Amino acid sequence: MKKRILLKIGSNTLTKETDQISRGKIEDIGRQIAALKDDYEFIIVSSGAIAAAKQFVKLEHNGEDINVKQALAAIGQPHLMRMFQESFRELGLFAAQCLLSYSDFENPKSKANIKNTIDILISNNFIPVINENDTVAADEIQFGDNDKLAALTATLLNADLLMIATNTDGIYTKISIEEGRPETIFEVMGVADLHHQISSHKSSHGTGGMQSKVEAATIAQQANIETWIVNGLNDNFITDAFGGSGKHTKIKTKNDRF
Repeated sequence: MKKRILLKIGSNTLTKETDQISRGKIEDIGRQIAALKDDYEFIIVSSGAIAAAKQFVKLEHNGEDINVKQALAAIGQPHLMRMFQESFRELGLFAAQCLLSYSDFENPKSKANIKNTIDILISNNFIPVINENDTVAADEIQFGDNDKLAALTATLLNADLLMIATNTDGIYTKISIEEGRPETIFEVMGVADLHHQISSHKSSHGTGGMQSKVEAATIAQQANIETWIVNGLNDNFITDAFGGSGKHTKIKTKNDRF
């Protein structure tokens, strides 16, 4: 039976820390999924709609007002999805869009519909690409860069692993950051020992910072789902992590499912 991977991709990963979505990075992700698809099934939670829109338009207030950000997300989401579909299709992969909001996870019927739809997509070899429905909800725009959404989705879909791609080599020890020589925490059992390590720094495109990633790992831990925090800026970051190479943080659970 294939392992189920919930891959969360942040805006800084997709833009490679520039002002534009990187087709090369989407292709890199697709190539890795294609190489691993015989053993793993992937569900993607992807940020990047606002960044995609900014490549095409500039709205008043420079996109700082929350309503403007929602409008930018509405403009950018179709472009983002088109890039996923075109890049994946060239690799023999098929992508399907799913837009969710937090309220969906509070309604039993909505939760059942989400699970049934995504299970059917996966069984028919489609890769669900999930984002928050920013037109009706703004929580992720303001606070979390889809980290919490990814954790809730991983829990609902009974994923075996939550992999969060960001722009660092996992979580660094706080003292190493203060001294300007970042050192990765490679493995911990649960999240309790991480809260005093995390920095309040947030990156230019993302909104969550490391705090929201640890909070996502906490949600995943409650469902006995292991979380890996990896550097999505690196090529082959998924296959390297599976192969045991590269620096990343593993947040283990007592019920080792991965």
